[in-house]
Amino acid sequence: MRLNLIFLSLISLTIFSLTDCSNSYSDGKYLYEIHCQSCHMPDGIGLKGLIPPLAGSDYLKKNYDKLPCDILLGIEGEIVVNGKTYNQPMAGIPELKTMDIALLINYINHQWGNDGKYTDFREVEANLQKCE
Repeated sequence: MRLNLIFLSLISLTIFSLTDCSNSYSDGKYLYEIHCQSCHMPDGIGLKGLIPPLAGSDYLKKNYDKLPCDILLGIEGEIVVNGKTYNQPMAGIPELKTMDIALLINYINHQWGNDGKYTDFREVEANLQKCE
């Protein structure tokens, strides 16, 4: 009986994990589409000279720990992306929850040829504590 409960628990956990992973991509994509795509474009290339690209962006790697704060609070002032200076403010998305920010970062970090690392929601939560 106890072995059956352990086996059932493992199967349930596996199903939950698979479901959660398969939804995380589509959830991140959805968040990108409703919050980011109008400026950064569907293909992540941004608006030439005004909005920086996310596709192939060195800013994502160099500022990995800041990304949660950038998404939540926005960006004011100059930033340099792929050697080019941008000075267009980016509005924050304060209504996003920690998990939403993690999903969005993971989507962006794995789209358009980006090869960023996987971001856990606990890591996002820790980085949000450092927001200025």
